[in-house]
Amino acid sequence: MRIQDKVIVITGGASGLGLATAHYLIEEKAARVAIFDLNVQAGQKAVAELGAERAMFVQTDVSDEASVQNAVNAVIEKFGAIHVCINGAAVPTGFKVLGKEGKAAPLARFAQATAVNLNGVFNVMSKCAEHMANNEAEAGEERGVVINVSSGAAYEGQVGQCAYAATKAGVIGMNMPAARELGAIGVRVNAIAPGLFLTTMVAGLDEKVLNSLKEQMEAPKRLGDMREFAHCCAFLIENAYVNGETVRLDAASRMRAR
Repeated sequence: MRIQDKVIVITGGASGLGLATAHYLIEEKAARVAIFDLNVQAGQKAVAELGAERAMFVQTDVSDEASVQNAVNAVIEKFGAIHVCINGAAVPTGFKVLGKEGKAAPLARFAQATAVNLNGVFNVMSKCAEHMANNEAEAGEERGVVINVSSGAAYEGQVGQCAYAATKAGVIGMNMPAARELGAIGVRVNAIAPGLFLTTMVAGLDEKVLNSLKEQMEAPKRLGDMREFAHCCAFLIENAYVNGETVRLDAASRMRAR
């Protein structure tokens, strides 16, 4: 799918990898971007940086059906269509199955992770796909593209990541059935499982911690550049023959247990 002038929804797009992707797709590919995020201040700042002509922000709770429907309606009202959906919103919930004194973790903590990281992905994907079905098929083939963001934790979750890893594995599990179903209306579905990237939060870590993280990388021996993630998103949008796949974007690194 040609990216120029296409309307791209990015959840979690007010910061980190989502914001970097918004910048790349607008500045390098001339897309139009709708940011779905809970952080109003960050979302408004992002639109100020990106320009209101090609960017918009809607405060959105991806785990809430009405909130997502309102956000999708706002995008249709402003831009008239949705062509791409990048689901990046997630909560990095970390807790052990058995906490202090061997007590079982409350189910509510696990449910919080699934509500955002898994249910939220399906919630946004399904509502965007409904509108993608109305798009004119580009080159007679595709009407939309979905990119769901998983994680290396889906494969090698660390101690304390049971909930997070389970939700990210669930994102990968949606790939093939969604690609097979939505392919009938010309919508492709892929996922990216990123490793460690040099986000603003990570860059603020102590130098010793950063060096330790870099040592875990295979090749290249560094954390990922956020533009490399954005470039991968662009590739998945533009290459019409990639469907039902998960791209491990992690420099061949595999996280240790701790």
